[in-house]
Amino acid sequence: MTAPILLTGASGALGRQLTRILGEAGYTLRLTDIAPFPDALPPRAVFTQADLIDAPAITALADGCSTILHFGGISTEHPFDVVLGPNIVGLHNIYEAARKAKARVVFASSNHAIGFHPRSNKLDADCALRPDSFYGLSKAYGELMGGMYWEKHGVESVSVRIGSSFPEPADVRMLSTWLSYADLGRLMVCCIVAPKTGCCIVWGNSANAATYWGDDARADLGWVPQDTADIFAGKVAGKVTDDPVVERHQGGGYCAMDYTRAR
Repeated sequence: MTAPILLTGASGALGRQLTRILGEAGYTLRLTDIAPFPDALPPRAVFTQADLIDAPAITALADGCSTILHFGGISTEHPFDVVLGPNIVGLHNIYEAARKAKARVVFASSNHAIGFHPRSNKLDADCALRPDSFYGLSKAYGELMGGMYWEKHGVESVSVRIGSSFPEPADVRMLSTWLSYADLGRLMVCCIVAPKTGCCIVWGNSANAATYWGDDARADLGWVPQDTADIFAGKVAGKVTDDPVVERHQGGGYCAMDYTRAR
C-alpha cells in the first residue's frame, strides 16, 4: 500500500463512499474533485480541488500513483455540450496522466453505455455498446478509449459498468442492477491489488438473482459480490412505470429521455 491511489470525483456520492472504505482499509489516497470535499479526511488522504479539463493538474496528481480510480465527471444525463468537457476531454486527460505515470485506470463506466439493449437479453461483457443518452455515450467512449490506450500504450484498465449503486434498490429494475456500496468497495480493492488486468470489463452489480448480465472479468480480478438485492424484492414489488420505453430497456428512464420515436 505504499503507492498512492488517485480517486477522482471524490466529493460525489460514490467517491465519498470509496474514500471511507479505502481509507479504513489503510490506503494512501489522493482525492480530487471540482467541488470541495464535504467530509473529514481519513488518515493518509489529501484532497486537491481540480478540474478534469486541467491537464497539467491531473498529470501532477497522478504522478507516482499506482492506480487511478476515475469516478469524476458528469454523472447524470445533460446536454452534449455539458458532458463534453468533463467526460470526454477530462477522460483523455486521465488516460494521458495514467500513461505518463504508468498507472492502472479503473473507469467508472455505466449500464447506460448499453442501455438500449432489451431487458429480455442477458448480456455478456463483450456485447455491443448501445448507449441510451449523451451520458451513456460518454461512458461508451471511455471504454473505447481504455481499449485504445491498452493496445497502443499498454495502459491497463478496468471498465466497471455500474448499475445502480445506492443504499438499497428503489424499484423493480434495480433488483437486477443494484450494486451495494460494500460490493463496490470490494471490487475497487480487487482492481487495485490484481497483479494484472489488461483491458477488461466488469458488470457493476451485486449478486442479484434477476440480473440482466452474465460473463465478465470478475473471476480474473478475484471479485465475488457478497450482497444481493433479493432481500429487497418485497419492498419494491410493483414499483414500475407506465412507460413502455422505460420498462422495455435495460437503461430504464434514461432511454425515455428526449425519446421521439413511436413507443
